[in-house]
Amino acid sequence: MRRAPVAVTGLGMVTPAGIGRDAAWAGLCAGRSTATADPALDGLPVAFSCQVPPLDAAGLLGHRLARRLDRFTTFALLAAREAVADAGLAPGGWDGARVGVVMGVGTGSMQGWQAEFDRLAAHVPERVSPLALPRSVPNMAAAEIALDLGTLGPNMVVSTACASGTSALGLARDWLLSGRCDLVLAGGSESARLRMTAACFAQMRALSRRADAPAAASRPFDRDRDGFVLGEGAAVLALERTEDARARGARPAALLAGFGASCDAHHFTAPHPDGDGAARALSGALADAGLAPEDIDHVNAHGTATPQGDAAEHNALHRVFRRPPPVTAVKGTIGHAIGGAGAIEAACTVLTLRHQLIPPTANLDTLDPAMDLDVVAKAPRPHRMGAAVSNSFGFGGQNAVLAFTAVD
Repeated sequence: MRRAPVAVTGLGMVTPAGIGRDAAWAGLCAGRSTATADPALDGLPVAFSCQVPPLDAAGLLGHRLARRLDRFTTFALLAAREAVADAGLAPGGWDGARVGVVMGVGTGSMQGWQAEFDRLAAHVPERVSPLALPRSVPNMAAAEIALDLGTLGPNMVVSTACASGTSALGLARDWLLSGRCDLVLAGGSESARLRMTAACFAQMRALSRRADAPAAASRPFDRDRDGFVLGEGAAVLALERTEDARARGARPAALLAGFGASCDAHHFTAPHPDGDGAARALSGALADAGLAPEDIDHVNAHGTATPQGDAAEHNALHRVFRRPPPVTAVKGTIGHAIGGAGAIEAACTVLTLRHQLIPPTANLDTLDPAMDLDVVAKAPRPHRMGAAVSNSFGFGGQNAVLAFTAVD
C-alpha cells in the first residue's frame, strides 16, 4: 500500500572519500579506492582499511567534548550538524520536543578499551576510565546529537548489523508519517577499524586478503572479488513531511518514498543464496512507494564484494526486475562502514538523483560472468533517473531497502 513520501531537506556526510557532503560526493564520483595500510591494525592477518581523512575533532567540537566522544560518535555529531545546516535549520528555531533522532549502529565501539582491559589485567580497576562505557555504547550516537542540538523528541539507535543505517531511515519515515515528529535526523555511524573487529572478520574469511594491493582489494561484482574492506564513517539525513518542507520554502534534495524490510531466517551470517529475503524487502519498498519495478532507474547496491553476498544480491535483483537498471556499489571506494554503510549509501543515492549522475564502482575490472548486471564502472555515468533504490543486507538475514524519488 502506497504511503506519502517524506522530504530529504539536508545531508551530512563523513566518509573515507571526503569529509562533508560535497567532498564525499566528489570522492565517490572519482571512483578510486581509499583502502590503505592501517597502523592501528598492524600485526593482524588483514592490516588495511578505508579511513576517514584526518580531522581536528578538538577544533571542530571543543577539547572537552572531543575527549569524551568515541570515533563513531564524533562522526555522527559532525554529520548531524552538517545535515541541519544544509536543511537551513537552526536548533534555536525549532520546537525540540518535535525533533527526533534515530541512528543505525552495528556494534558501537571499543576504540579505547584495550587500555582499560590492560588496567583490569594489572589489577588496578580504580584506574579504569569512567568515560569508557558512556563513550562506547551504541545509543550515544543518537544521545550526543540530542545533547549538542537540543532535540527533545524520540531518540534511539537501531541495530540490524550492516542494514542498521537503512533501518534507521525507515523508522524515521514512520515517525514523520505517524505525526510523532515534525523533523527527524536519521542515519548511521560506525568505525569498524578496530583490532577485535578486524580479527573476527578475518577469522570468518569475510575480508579481502590483498595485503600487497589494498587499493585493489574491494571489488564488488568483480570476477576476482574475495571479500570486503573495513571502513568507517557516517551520514545523517534531515527528514521532514513534504508539506512542512514546502511551507518553510525548503527544496528537498529528493523524496524518501518507500521502505521495505525482511529477514531471511536462513543462516546466522550467510545470505539466502537465492536472494529471497532481499527480494521481499525490495518488493516491499516499491509497494510502500507505489512504484513498479519498471519505475526504478538505478540501484545503489549493498555490494560488499564477498562471493556469496554479491551473488545473492544479483539473484534478488533478478527476482524483482525483468532487467535490473544500472547498478553501482560504493564500497569499492570507501569500504564497509557496517552500521554507517546504509546511511552513507542512502545519502549517495539522494545525490545521484539530485545530480542525475551515477558514481562508478571502483575496482570492477572484469564483471563476474555469472552476474547479468549493468554495473557502472571506470567513470561516473550521466543517467536520467526518476527513482532509485538503496539496498542494505546484514548478518542474521537482516534486509532493508529504501526507495527514493527525484524532485522535479
